[in-house]
Amino acid sequence: MTAILGISAYYHDSAAAIVVDGEIVAAAQEERFTRRKHDYQFPKQAVEYCLEESGIAPESLDYVGFYEKPIRKFERLLETYLTFTPAGYRSFREAMPRWLKQKLHLPREIRKGLEGRYSGRFVFLDHHESHAASAFFPSPFEEAAILTLDGVGEWSTTCIGVGRGNKIELIDEIRFPHSLGLLYSAFTYYAGFRVNRGEYKVMGLAPYGEPVYRDRILQHLIDLKEDGSFRLDMTYFNYCQGLTMTSKRFHQLFGGPPRTPESEITRRVMDLAASIQSVTEEVMLRMSRHVYARTGMRNLVMAGGVSLNCVGNGRILREGPFDRLWIQPAAGDAGGALGTALFIWHQLLEKTRTPRPADAQRGSLLGPAFTDESIAESLTKRGAIYKTCDSDEQLCQTTSQWIIDQKVIGWFQGRMEFGPRALGGRSILGDPRSPKMQSLINSKIKFRESFRPFAPIVLPEYVDAYFKVRPGEESPYMLLVASIQEAMRMPLAEDEQWQDRGGTMHQHRSAIPAVTHVDDSARIQTVDHDRNPLLHQLLTEFHQQTGCPVLINTSFNVRDEPIVCTPDDAYRCFMMTDMDRLVIGRHILRKEEQPEWVTEDDRGERLPRLRGRGDSSS
Repeated sequence: MTAILGISAYYHDSAAAIVVDGEIVAAAQEERFTRRKHDYQFPKQAVEYCLEESGIAPESLDYVGFYEKPIRKFERLLETYLTFTPAGYRSFREAMPRWLKQKLHLPREIRKGLEGRYSGRFVFLDHHESHAASAFFPSPFEEAAILTLDGVGEWSTTCIGVGRGNKIELIDEIRFPHSLGLLYSAFTYYAGFRVNRGEYKVMGLAPYGEPVYRDRILQHLIDLKEDGSFRLDMTYFNYCQGLTMTSKRFHQLFGGPPRTPESEITRRVMDLAASIQSVTEEVMLRMSRHVYARTGMRNLVMAGGVSLNCVGNGRILREGPFDRLWIQPAAGDAGGALGTALFIWHQLLEKTRTPRPADAQRGSLLGPAFTDESIAESLTKRGAIYKTCDSDEQLCQTTSQWIIDQKVIGWFQGRMEFGPRALGGRSILGDPRSPKMQSLINSKIKFRESFRPFAPIVLPEYVDAYFKVRPGEESPYMLLVASIQEAMRMPLAEDEQWQDRGGTMHQHRSAIPAVTHVDDSARIQTVDHDRNPLLHQLLTEFHQQTGCPVLINTSFNVRDEPIVCTPDDAYRCFMMTDMDRLVIGRHILRKEEQPEWVTEDDRGERLPRLRGRGDSSS
């Protein structure tokens, strides 16, 4: 038996993954355990979980891999600071202490994280090599072209390559400071959202605007070639030498300073979002065509943070040259932990690889699961009032009826998801036919911006009846956007207007309005029996009762908190919001039957349950 632990840490979204004899056994992000969003510290609890799930002690590990090469990254930072001296001194001064104390001594730090119980070898991969491995090795393809896009690793910001059998090879790159991910993050910052956290908000906001700044971006910021390669004009940016993303010249080009966070989202901000989204999609399309021309392969795999841009992914699938597309569900830095472990097994140890018809990711349900007994114990300690269903059939019938009755459901089942998307393990579910459900969940459950769309989950055999995709098109990881079929759309009333400060159009746009975005699109997740049998059973039951094979699925959390991990996390989120029902294992809870919720903040003060907080967030 060969056990390999992969780790990503110290930048964004620390995680751990374990592979035993080539099988993906477990993977999880540290944030889910510490409850700190995008926790970047050493993933101690994620490592402990992976070891426990696999039954492997630290001293029994054969290899420990890290998802990038810290010496090369340090080299890039020093060279960048020297290039921009003295302008970069402040940034240099803030970064160096952590590098000198921690990041340049990773073997020591990892051994410390493993409680001194591991004395074996360490393997350090190139950052984009770990992304490429995470994209190809779990994929269902014997061979595929590879495209990785993110902010920056050591030097690479974009790589192309090929995967065949048990080997990957990277054949070309774009290097820092020229980065599609950092260009998108610059607009995220300028639009008043947090870098590395708010990019998906820009993508969700884009359909409300018009790409009126597209030509300005292409003329001034990015020199884009036909093959998708590009160079940025760095006089418009500040991320090499400063603590902000954009420069004064950038602000002059677009007519003012960055939007103040939490302030009004104006038409100009919407247009900026639409413009950078349009440019990003164009770059992604050109790159995909170049990769196809360069490799001649019919399949494409993708990873890296930009690969979470599901609108761009959808366009690659529809308009690009590839027959099939597979994207790593944990496409960001967290997935690098998994890619590292798989690279060691297949490429360094030269172990054979047999692709699976679906994929080897197990639905990306790779986190902790809890027994009904342990859930009941947790609920009882909280004083919760619950009932227990006798069967999955009863559970699904009851849940389906609640959804039909317009209840919002917290759904906690099986193993937790690995990656940023809730895929039916830790989800909030609702009726997509309700025109009020989107604003209700956003304001009273998620406490977030009203423009944010929700994803539909759909039975695979009906996906092309509701969405403009090929019959039976799989999208199990919620990484593709497609338009609603014309037959499902509804004409807009003449008096429907823009109504609120976020630009939300409260329009009954289709037969499933709660998951139909303002541009008549939706981010699709297909749910099949093999990957998630219980969620598939619930969807089937809802379809039988209503004729609709679609449900709302959004992540089980509130704004600025990670997705829930434990039963205790789930109950707390349930009680601190206006969620109506909690379905957790075989146990079902009604909000109106629960004791009044109180909690303690850091000062020991008792706080009432939070209700109706929607107006306090933007």
